[in-house]
Amino acid sequence: MKEFKKYYLIQASPEEVYLALTNPLTISLWTGAEAIMSTEPSSEFSLWDDSICGKNLEFIENKKIVQQWYFGDQPEDSIVTFILHPDKNGTSVELRHTNIPDSDFTDMIDGWNLNYFGALQDFYDE
Repeated sequence: MKEFKKYYLIQASPEEVYLALTNPLTISLWTGAEAIMSTEPSSEFSLWDDSICGKNLEFIENKKIVQQWYFGDQPEDSIVTFILHPDKNGTSVELRHTNIPDSDFTDMIDGWNLNYFGALQDFYDE
């Protein structure tokens, strides 16, 4: 199992970024796909037509999101944490992703950089 940590700069306020990560209508705007999302702890979520599925664990409005991402039958939970830091140019999103299966690590990093945060950055750069 591997871990990944990176900061992404989004040219939007922490409130806007939080909404973009938690509101299913806003998620659909920047992903181009239907999203199932709720800010209720223990609720299930689905992004990119079930490409990413998991459970929401914790929310601190406009500051932090913690999710469990599902990777089949792995023994340890894969936890994704987003921490939103105000920045003079918008929001610095601190991403921490733990327990990524070794076989999925490269694809996961590409997904974070291109599909997930790449799409979110493009959405706010327009």
